[in-house]
Amino acid sequence: MNRPEAEHIRQACLQAAVEAYELGGLLGLCQEGRFELAMDAIRNLDLTPCSNPDRESPSRS
Repeated sequence: MNRPEAEHIRQACLQAAVEAYELGGLLGLCQEGRFELAMDAIRNLDLTPCSNPDRESPSRS
């Protein structure tokens, strides 16, 4: 994995966490509940769109 790919994954995780945290607030969750919802969003994030199947990894050559 190169730096741009890692940064893309980091941004996807941050976006998922922030969106879940904000949703938790709208749902009336407490701080801890909002945090747990954000962590679950990261754990359940589908990273498939972040990978590029057309690009061959050096380890697979």
